[in-house]
Amino acid sequence: MMSSRRFAYVQLDVFTDRPLAGNQLCVFTDARGLSDDEMQAIARETNLSETTFIFPREQAVERERGHKVRIFTTQEELPFAGHPTLGTAFQLHQQTGEDLIELELAVGKIPVRFTRDEAGRTLGEMRQRDPEFGAIHNVADVAQATGLPVEAFGSDLPIQSVSTGMSFIITPLRRLATLHTLHMDQPRLQSYLDNSDGKFFYMVSRETEDPAATLHARMFFYNGEDPATGSAAGCCAAWAVRHGVLASDTRGSIEQGIEMKRPSRILIQATRVGDTVNNVRVGGSVVPLMRGELTLP
Repeated sequence: MMSSRRFAYVQLDVFTDRPLAGNQLCVFTDARGLSDDEMQAIARETNLSETTFIFPREQAVERERGHKVRIFTTQEELPFAGHPTLGTAFQLHQQTGEDLIELELAVGKIPVRFTRDEAGRTLGEMRQRDPEFGAIHNVADVAQATGLPVEAFGSDLPIQSVSTGMSFIITPLRRLATLHTLHMDQPRLQSYLDNSDGKFFYMVSRETEDPAATLHARMFFYNGEDPATGSAAGCCAAWAVRHGVLASDTRGSIEQGIEMKRPSRILIQATRVGDTVNNVRVGGSVVPLMRGELTLP
């Protein structure tokens, strides 16, 4: 009789301080023995935005290179993603008790530092790669791709691609009401994206539901809508600091997921010196929710 293989996992809600909100993440805490095809199939099975897989190594290797982690969506492996980085680092912080967790991802080593806020909540903050600013997009072309009128877009801020490991087209809209009622034709969006330097659109507005928030955001992709997009938030932080939406070295926040009834709060910060933006930081809270075990032949 064939013996079965067992893989422990935890499920977390990321970029929220209360359960059943934020962005869901499934973390397999020891993925040694899983093939690429099996990890992709498991990610389809969880059917979440992303699923991560930790590959434990010798302590000396992890001290030097970080904890090896791979990130999968339902359709592909990603070199970097924000809420999986924060959520996986939180799980390792819980396991090890260490306040600085470094992940070795396909884009390199990403540090995540954990502190406690004045209310005693644990906050994690990742430093993302320095941003690369890409194309500034033509408003009329983006209007056609999104099905929105040209006047829906903010004329004082550029629609621009930015990457801190994955490229997002930061797309400012004038009105919060436009974001609330947004419906995307994904094939039409994808046709535009396939011929651009951006992987996804990140739609934002300076009008927010929470007066304390800097921006309201939504992000649509091939698996539907994302309730919190930490990789896009880093790109957005760099864009916001470069274009005067957020002051250098000032902590701001992005509200996302509200339309999905999974409200998220993403903390953002970046440094600008002249025309250079770096030290991009993205953070938030994480709530452990479930744990279980996957059995495979």
